Formats: sequence, C-alpha cells, structure tokens
Amino acid sequence: MSDQRLFAAALLNPDVPCPDGLTAWNDSDPTRRFAVYRNNVIVSLIDALADTFPVTQELVGEEFFRAMAGVFVRQAPPTSAQLVEYGEGLPTFITQFEPASTVPYLADVARLEMLRIRAFHAADADPLTPEQITQALADPTRLPLLQVGCHPSLNVLNSRYAIVSLWAAHQGIGDLASVNPALPEIALVIRVGLEVQVIALPPGGDVLIAGFAAGLPLGEAAGLAIATHPDFDLTAHLALLLRCGALSSFSLPTEVPS
Repeated sequence: MSDQRLFAAALLNPDVPCPDGLTAWNDSDPTRRFAVYRNNVIVSLIDALADTFPVTQELVGEEFFRAMAGVFVRQAPPTSAQLVEYGEGLPTFITQFEPASTVPYLADVARLEMLRIRAFHAADADPLTPEQITQALADPTRLPLLQVGCHPSLNVLNSRYAIVSLWAAHQGIGDLASVNPALPEIALVIRVGLEVQVIALPPGGDVLIAGFAAGLPLGEAAGLAIATHPDFDLTAHLALLLRCGALSSFSLPTEVPS
C-alpha cells in the first residue's frame, strides 16, 4: 500500500497508529497532532452529512445521527473531492444499521433528501410553454403517440411510508403529530428555478413517469399506470406535472399510423 493510502486509512481508523515518518515543524509530538487532524477530518465529514440530511438528523436527534454518521464515515469515506456528492450510500447504510431499525422510515427520508441534492445540482431546462401544450393537445388522435420529456431535475421516490408528509412537517408545513408514518406516499422531487420542491404524487404517477423515462409514448405509459392502478387519472396527473414544470418537451409524430 502506498504512503498516501496508508495515511488515508489511518485518518479514518482510530485503531491504526500514526503513520511512520511524520514530523512537526515546531518539534511537537506528531502523534498528538495527527490525532487532532484525524478528529477534524471525521467531524468535517459528519458535518457535511448533517447538512445534506437535516430532516434525517431531526428524526433521530443530533447525538444519534452523529454517532451513526461517524460509523458510516469510517466504513465509506469520500471517493470524490466534491463533498456535495458525499452521502449517496447513507440511506442503504441506514437500512443495515441495527440501532436505526426502530425508525423504519428513516432510510427513505434520507433517500428523499439525497434526491433533493441531486435535483438542485441537475442540469437546467425550460418547462413547456402554454403554446407548446396547446399545440400538443390540439389533435386528440395523435395524443397517445406523444413523446414526453421530463425535466432533468425530476426524480420520483415510491415509499411504504409517509415521506412527503414527514419532510413537509419538518419544514413547518402541517403538524408532525398528525402524520401517520405508516401511510405510503410517492414523492416527486423537482427544481423550479432555484427552489427544489417535494410534492406528493397520486398513485400511478411513478409508473407514468417511469414510462416517460423509458421512452414510451403517452398512451403506453398511461396504459401501464392504469394497469397498476385502475383508478389512475391521467388528466389530473398531467395537470400536476405541467403545473410544477416537470415536463420539458413534447414531440409528436409527423404522421398518424393507419
């Protein structure tokens, strides 16, 4: 193992001794200085996770979160110099972290917060204009063949838990005491301008959007959603997606197949 790898491994493992060959400019004890540096590195990474997952931390308390994050940091150190990308593995880690098992929705809340980070840093695109929408809806015979493009920041999370309500309550929207975490919810995450929004998506919306992402035309994507949820309302879903700027392009075939 190279000297750099040995140094990095020692930084994240308090059981590993100070690497050989270190010296201090003022003749102080390099072992003590390395211990301080190691602690600062761990604390900085934990702070970065706390910034990325504020609601996750609030759900379990700062002390528990920082202890859990400390274990995660030592097991999964950053692989990129961009700390904004750090923490993608935390939701999966939470599902395997036994002390967190009493909060079964914690991992999905963390997934939601990670999607918000991705949405914020995603590429930009103009939402559909009213003129584009009017043109696309003008000929009902071609509507099932409509190809729909989603905004680059759009993501969907289908959860067994009330992740949208839990997240909203921690933003001061609604009463946390009235939230039943056991009620399933689908979260739509979208950046509108510079603001990332979290919106509750009715059942079937995740199937519809997955169909769009797979390149299916509107008719086929809607068909899959209806097959999954017989009460699926295509008009209501399209209205919601258009209202929040989640759709960025429509394209129609030049000819209607016979």
